[in-house]
Amino acid sequence: MVFRKLLNAMGVGGPSVETVLHDANVHPGGVLSGDVTILGGDHPTDILGVKVALASRVEVETSDGQYTTRMEYAKAHVAGAFQLAPGARHAVTFSLQAPWETPLTYLYGRPLHGTTVGVATELEVARAIDATDLDPVAVHPLPAQERILAAFANLGFHFRTADCEKGRIWGVRQELPFYQEIELYPPPQYSGGIKQLEVTFVAGPHSMEVVLELDKRGGVFTEGHDSFGRLTVDYATVEHTDWERQLDGYLQHAGRRHGFF
Repeated sequence: MVFRKLLNAMGVGGPSVETVLHDANVHPGGVLSGDVTILGGDHPTDILGVKVALASRVEVETSDGQYTTRMEYAKAHVAGAFQLAPGARHAVTFSLQAPWETPLTYLYGRPLHGTTVGVATELEVARAIDATDLDPVAVHPLPAQERILAAFANLGFHFRTADCEKGRIWGVRQELPFYQEIELYPPPQYSGGIKQLEVTFVAGPHSMEVVLELDKRGGVFTEGHDSFGRLTVDYATVEHTDWERQLDGYLQHAGRRHGFF
C-alpha cells in the first residue's frame, strides 16, 4: 500500500515534499521504508534537513483535566543540509524501525478504533519548519499479542476501544513515554464484578509484559476501583501455554483477592 503527502514549506513558490511508503503494514519491532522527494520551487532554497518520525495521538492528564496531543517517536534524519535549485528533485530512501512498544492499530485484519500511528515528514528550511499530516501506518499485532487477545476473545471478552496515554507503568521497563490501553468488555461470568478490563502490552525483542487493569463494578453503597496485575509472556513458549485457562485462573484469583466477586 502506498501513501503520498505533499507539503509546501515556504508558501507559494516554495519547495514541497512527497513521501511514499513502500508498505504501510508493519509489526512492532519491524521496519518501515519509503522515499522522500523534495521538489524545488521557484527560487533556490537552502534545505537544512529532512526528518521522518512515527507519531500517535496521546492523551495527557493534568490537574486541570485532559487533552490530546500528537507525540512523535522513533525519529530519523533522512537528509542533511543542501541547496535545492528551482524545479529540481532531490530523492532519498529511508528506513524507520517501529519500536517494540509501538501501539497496535489493527486487530484480526480490522482497524482498532481509537488508536492512530502514522509517519510524519518534517522539512526544515531557513527560518521555517513544516511538517506533514500523518501518513497512516497499519500496525499489526505480534503473534504473542494476537494469542493473548484471542484467549480473551475465547473467554468471551469483547473489544470496546483503545487509546494511548502519556505516562509510565510502575515496575515495567518502558521505552516510550506513553502506553496503549486496549479496553475489553467482560462476559457474564465476570461482569458481576468487573466493569471492564484494560490490557497493555509492553513488548521487547524476546518477551513482553502484559499489564492488566481490572475496573471493579461499583455497588449501591460502594465505589468501583482498579486493580493491576502483570504477566510475562515468552515468545518462544507462547504457543505451548493454555492461555485461556491461565488468564481465567488469574482473573478469578485477582477478583477474589480484591473482593471483585
